[in-house]
Order: sequence, then C-alpha cells, then structure tokens
Amino acid sequence: MGDYPKALSSYEEALKIQLQSLPPNHPDVASSYNNIGAAYSDMGDYPKALSSHEQALKIKLQSLPPNHPDVASSYNNIGNAYRNMGDYPKALSSYEQALKIKLQSLPPNHPDVAGSYNNIGNAYRNMGDRRTALLFYTNAVQIAQKVLPSTHPHLQMFKRNLERAKQKL
Repeated sequence: MGDYPKALSSYEEALKIQLQSLPPNHPDVASSYNNIGAAYSDMGDYPKALSSHEQALKIKLQSLPPNHPDVASSYNNIGNAYRNMGDYPKALSSYEQALKIKLQSLPPNHPDVAGSYNNIGNAYRNMGDRRTALLFYTNAVQIAQKVLPSTHPHLQMFKRNLERAKQKL
C-alpha cells in the first residue's frame, strides 16, 4: 500500500520479538533485517538499507552454507543499496559475489542467474563500460529467453537493456 514507515515499524517490532525468542543468528532474524532494509530502500534511505542488508548477510553467513541462494540474495541487496547510493564499483563487487554463489547453487539457466548478469551489466553501464555491459546483458537475455515466457517483465527489461547498450556503442 506504499506506507513504508508503517511497514518499517512492523518489521522492527517483529525483529524485537524474534530477538527475544530466537537465537540471534536464526535465519528468521536475518529475514527481518532484510525486510527492514527493503523498507529503508523504498523510503530512499540507502545507507540504512545497506546497514540492514549487511546485518542480514552477517547472520546468513553464520547460519547457512556460504553458497546458499539466500546468501546470494543478501549480496544482491547490498549491491542494490550501493547502486542506489551511486557507488557502482562496490555494487559491482556485491553483484559479482551474488553471481558466483548462484552459479554454484542454482542451475546455470535459472532466472536468478539471468538477473545477476543483468545487474552486473547495469553496474558496468553506470561506470561507463558499455562494451562489458553488453556482454552481461547478452548473457541475461540468452538465459531468460530459455526459461521465461516472452512476455515476462524481466525478459522484457533485459532485452531493453541490451538494445540500449547496443545503441550507445
């Protein structure tokens, strides 16, 4: 409904309850930090979003295998926070870490792998390296075309990014 402050308050209350009833490194606690980070991101407070996503990652690294898809998700969220703050090299590093984990833990043609290629392409584009961005966008489109319907919004977005990168060369 777009009431992010209210959502944030609810997520913080949930975290408070979890911290009283669960071990501090429980995956549900990490999920609450992730939700708090998402709310901060939706409100445009990217430094607080980053802090929350880093806390979620710290817990996930304690409670999950290092190549678990949820760990990759945290790296992706951290990359998004850095991207939103304009720190594209740090965003790229986080996106690359997410991709590395996804390639270890998911099938190579998984839609989440395509999403990571697209995010890495965006980071390169934002840093002015359109040729490298083109390579990553191409990978994203090739995977998405195999596993998503032609009308899927992610596939459409990947194709738009690829076409824009081609036009700018």
